[in-house]
Amino acid sequence: MMPSPDMSFPVPLIHISETNSTNSYLQTLCAKQQGVAAFTTVVADFQTSGRGQRGNSWESEPKKNLLFSFVLFPDFLEARRQFLISQIVSLAIKEELDSYADDFSIKWPNDVVVSRKKICGILTEMGLENKKICGMLIENDLMGRNISQSISGIGINVNQEVFHSTAPNPVSLRQITGKQYDIFEILKNIMLRIQSDYELLRNGDTELITHRYEKALFRKEGMHRYKDADGEFFARIICVEPEGKLILEDDAQKKRGYMFKEVEYLLI
Repeated sequence: MMPSPDMSFPVPLIHISETNSTNSYLQTLCAKQQGVAAFTTVVADFQTSGRGQRGNSWESEPKKNLLFSFVLFPDFLEARRQFLISQIVSLAIKEELDSYADDFSIKWPNDVVVSRKKICGILTEMGLENKKICGMLIENDLMGRNISQSISGIGINVNQEVFHSTAPNPVSLRQITGKQYDIFEILKNIMLRIQSDYELLRNGDTELITHRYEKALFRKEGMHRYKDADGEFFARIICVEPEGKLILEDDAQKKRGYMFKEVEYLLI
């Protein structure tokens, strides 16, 4: 039997101690139970098989970090515009983290990273620059040309002090600031931000979302190293197109367009 949602939270909240994946848990709930409300959120103290992009797993000590999934039913949104969901989710997380520390940015398409070295020199000294604090996996179901259901699974490193896995470049909010945080307070604020931007999306006000997303991009300024199927190159970000394609301009002033997993940031 599934736990009942906590209706005192700003969105319906299901808190469980352990699951293989909050995305899988929520998918099962939606398949078994009619009338699951939009924004229903499942948060777990521990995941045994948290999933990420590129088949990666997400390391997290029990009760240290924020591991959650939530569901939307954006049947007003065409499948070709599904990247807007990724934008509002990554913006909500980035902008919430901005209230605790500086220098967060969104590494296309939706990872949130600590992108510079200037928090009173702490990041430079600790070797924490350009490290990943949040990852997500968004799974959309289609009905015809539109999206019938969207489940976003998110992992945010909050209070963990040491990471042991081979996952590249993890960092937590505690490592950055030295402080402990209330995980459910952060979750509440993130969901309120997502609700607000989802209303913009529902009303067709997408220009503000796109502008904020591009402004928040990791490596938005300057030339940087990348790698694609043909090898390494230097380029700068021009824009992200509505369907999510990243447009770069290389040092020969040639435009290059990439969809997900077609280009790699070289961080060193």
